[in-house]
Amino acid sequence: MSAFSAQTRDLHQNSFVFDAHCDTLGHATSHEFVRRDLLQWGESGHLDLPRLRAGGINAQIFACFPGLDRLGANATSGALQRLEALYDLIDAAPDQITLVQTGADLASLSPGGPIGAILGLEGVESLDGQIRLLRTFHRLGVRNIGLTWDPRNAAADGSGAGTTFGLTPFGRDVVQACNELGVMVDVSHLNDAGLEDVLAISSKPFIASHSNARAVFAHRRNLSDEQIRGIAEKGGVIGATFASHFLNPDYRKATLDDLLDHIDHLVQVAGVDHVGIGSDFDGCLPPPELSSGEKYPAVTAGLLGRGYAPEDIRKILGENFRRVFLEVLS
Repeated sequence: MSAFSAQTRDLHQNSFVFDAHCDTLGHATSHEFVRRDLLQWGESGHLDLPRLRAGGINAQIFACFPGLDRLGANATSGALQRLEALYDLIDAAPDQITLVQTGADLASLSPGGPIGAILGLEGVESLDGQIRLLRTFHRLGVRNIGLTWDPRNAAADGSGAGTTFGLTPFGRDVVQACNELGVMVDVSHLNDAGLEDVLAISSKPFIASHSNARAVFAHRRNLSDEQIRGIAEKGGVIGATFASHFLNPDYRKATLDDLLDHIDHLVQVAGVDHVGIGSDFDGCLPPPELSSGEKYPAVTAGLLGRGYAPEDIRKILGENFRRVFLEVLS
């Protein structure tokens, strides 16, 4: 953090930083990427254990996406491989990273202590159409479930499907089961009709872990003002994402200022209590100022530069996501 001002370093180091989405576990398995050792500071990729700590990240949701080559088959195996990669990391460094399964686990975390890892599924392909497998994944520690990735699955249509269909009966069952089990529902990647259904039927707050504002850039993966307000009214949180393709119509020109523009709009529409960060590290092309985990304090510096009060910056950095997860997990 030496590249940042003393004010930025002090605020960032003493804030609870909660990142709501990364795809780093895919880089710890061998079937899709060049395998990386997450115990070591990598020369490639965005995140690993040293860079999580260098970036001051206290809680991280790790997505167990089956892999692009396993969406149609072997999805359960693909997700389990990523889940096991996190367990391997925890086993190798139990003093540095710990699994969060309960509200008490989350409440016990603090800046400078072990990093809290939350397991998530990105898309329900790995459930193989069976609610019973959702309960199995819950037993294995999964506490966040994104209903879709981009295409259609058994629960709903993703934003890339180009359809106006809402949740399927199975998708409704997934939302209900998540509410009962204490698993966070995540609507990033979900199409508009599906999100409308979640707003109507979820009895608990839910999140959009890594989505930006459609009013700033009209990308299908970004949220409309109506959706932003709806999530906030449910008590949920929207995680602004570093993904350049969702920040700027010309992703090659995306900058930290673009991210801050999206955060400004989310705060204006939802209120500062309902905005967070979901980097999408290792699953996106971030702008240069945010190109790997140790640069995370650039967000704090940017928010200070735009005149945000320290207490509001702490909310955006992590207190909002911590609050909603404490409500759902407890």
